[in-house]
Amino acid sequence: MSAEVTLRGAQGFSLVLGGPLFQLLRQAHLSDDALLLVRQRVVVIALLAWLPLLSISALEGHLTGGSLPVPFLLDVEVHVRFLVALPLLILSERVVHQRIGPIVRAFLERDLIREPALPGFAEAIEKAYRTRNSVLAEVGLLVAVYSVGAFVFWRRYVALPESTWYAARSGEDSQLTLAGVWYAYVSLPIFQFLLVRWYFRLFIWARFLWQVSRLRPVLVATHPDRFGGLGFLSQAVYAFTLLLVAHGALAAGQFASSILFAGDTLADFKVQIAVMVVFLLCLVFGPLLVFAPQLAQAKRRGLMEYGALAGRYVRGFEAKWQRGVAPVDEQLLGSSDIQSLADLNNSYDVIRSMRIVPITRDTLLQLAAAALAPIAPLALTMMPLEELLKQLFGLLF
Repeated sequence: MSAEVTLRGAQGFSLVLGGPLFQLLRQAHLSDDALLLVRQRVVVIALLAWLPLLSISALEGHLTGGSLPVPFLLDVEVHVRFLVALPLLILSERVVHQRIGPIVRAFLERDLIREPALPGFAEAIEKAYRTRNSVLAEVGLLVAVYSVGAFVFWRRYVALPESTWYAARSGEDSQLTLAGVWYAYVSLPIFQFLLVRWYFRLFIWARFLWQVSRLRPVLVATHPDRFGGLGFLSQAVYAFTLLLVAHGALAAGQFASSILFAGDTLADFKVQIAVMVVFLLCLVFGPLLVFAPQLAQAKRRGLMEYGALAGRYVRGFEAKWQRGVAPVDEQLLGSSDIQSLADLNNSYDVIRSMRIVPITRDTLLQLAAAALAPIAPLALTMMPLEELLKQLFGLLF
């Protein structure tokens, strides 16, 4: 298989253009082949999950509450979940579609895949497409959402212990309201399905990179990106920034509800926040670790080869300029030997500073900040804004 044929196969690579839901959205004219019509998808899906909850809660008299501990309008978590986090999950599809395709093409455009390995590269792309488009996979996700997500995980770990607009509690028992029925059987499954489908896509991405790593890409130890030529992969993680912000918003909504209605403080969630950040960073950076063995091997090989080359060169340099082997009419000043020695030293320094994982500190910090950004406003629950500003001005001035 030629590089041109494989490149054409990689031109339209996408983690998100496929699956039964995508086809359903196309039939409903809420998407096209380029994932445009984002605004329509956000409005329709978000309102399908949130607007009936507002309407039914109003009919049941649970909108503002009265004696109800947690009325609908004061439930921060549900508004953040469906009006912030859910739209971000939908917007993420467009961003990932635009940014991951060029990353895949870069393997071919930068000649990282040898000619004999091109069929394997094309097969990895085809496997990614088949898994992405699998009806069975999305049905399995839907079953998992209804069997575990809404009725086990949410009720046990997320739902508030007080009577709310969605459930009336009596001791250890709870009875769903009409709004709660829509919440449990429609709204939550919509959100959870979109969320776990993202985890499924990240699995596809990780498996694709693992299959590419087994093709033994051509890595150059002296490449100036200090990743053997794989530096472009460190930019791939930025495609998932909105996904991390959505997770941060979801966590912020849950923390806010616990702070308002359960008497908790933000400090009570420091462990959960730390675990969330570590989990999200592992989620987006973990797939890149599959290239660590090849990068480590390229670094060891480069150090050995350039170490031997440097040894031969400096011995020749010493013999020529220190032991009088140089021609009488040749001057050291301005000699190209000096520049060659400096170039060789720079190349060796590049290899020595080469990293064995295509991850930078800046990308780690920036994505961690993206996940934490939605939680930051909750600091105001621990300190009034006026006091916080005084503290900041005190530090600055």
